[in-house]
Amino acid sequence: MDETLNLKSLNAYTKLIDGFNRRLNYLRISITDRCNLQCIYCASKDFAPYLPHKEILRYEEILRLVRIGVSLGISKVRITGGEPLIRKGVYGFLNELTKIKELSDVSLTTNGILLKDNIEKIKSAGIKRINISMDTLNRQKFKKITGHDLFHHVWEGIELAQKMDFNPIKLNAVALRGINDDELADIAGLSYSYPFHVRFIEYMPIGIPRLNISHNLLIPEIKKRLSASGKLIPVEKGINDGPAERYKFEGAKGEIGFISPLSHHFCNKCNRLRLTASGQLRPCLLSDYQEDFKGALRKGCLDNELCDIFLSAAFHKPLEHNLVGNKPTMVSGRMSSIGG
Repeated sequence: MDETLNLKSLNAYTKLIDGFNRRLNYLRISITDRCNLQCIYCASKDFAPYLPHKEILRYEEILRLVRIGVSLGISKVRITGGEPLIRKGVYGFLNELTKIKELSDVSLTTNGILLKDNIEKIKSAGIKRINISMDTLNRQKFKKITGHDLFHHVWEGIELAQKMDFNPIKLNAVALRGINDDELADIAGLSYSYPFHVRFIEYMPIGIPRLNISHNLLIPEIKKRLSASGKLIPVEKGINDGPAERYKFEGAKGEIGFISPLSHHFCNKCNRLRLTASGQLRPCLLSDYQEDFKGALRKGCLDNELCDIFLSAAFHKPLEHNLVGNKPTMVSGRMSSIGG
């Protein structure tokens, strides 16, 4: 019997629903731990060598896992890194991924450095939605945050993506006290002139961070600061939306979003699993628990055995993270490999 058909029959009534009745339909996939920037909030203080090529999941292995995930209810996939566009063969992989008809949403997160020169390949591969890191509008500050003087490369890529009708284009800004907090209004103000979704994200300390921020800049304070720029009008969420609270300024072309994993965590609504570059399935970004897909794949496990790993990860998804409180825990690993 065809194994794929057997898997579909087996899982006709089996979906990725965790112990707290959250339906997990969103898979974020890090395809590489390598990056062409060294952002101060992402790169670890004790730099560890990148994963050897053989330790990273092959594209065919990822596609196999996605098809199994689809049979269990995965309908949304985001490709991340590291910087996904530096991995050889990525455009052919994206083309194969977007052909999986059961996926209603396939998107890409990038730092934008390689966007301008590869935008046509991205569009030809079937990608319609892009998230781009944009923590500052200042060239000198961009170099301070990322380690490279490449602000204009990113901005030109963003403008070209808009001209080529990518929609929505989401600009992600990690809010950093004392670094870019004097630009919050300017970054949010992009939404007046452009149809961008500008999103402010609370900094999450993962691994051994290079930053030493004793007092995080949290979403309630950001909202208060932005109130001087105009009234924030709530926007109704769409069916495939993530955890961002959506707003817009009156008369603006775009939107403002707030992602608050620390000040007002959205764990009770979390619908995500994460496949790391090293082939581990993490039910929570902010927990070190993970299931080993790579080992199972390379031992020759059948699809139904891989299905069981998905279900086990769902079973072990915690009710909430423990980064705040009286006894907060630390998360090891690197964001670039986990694929935040």
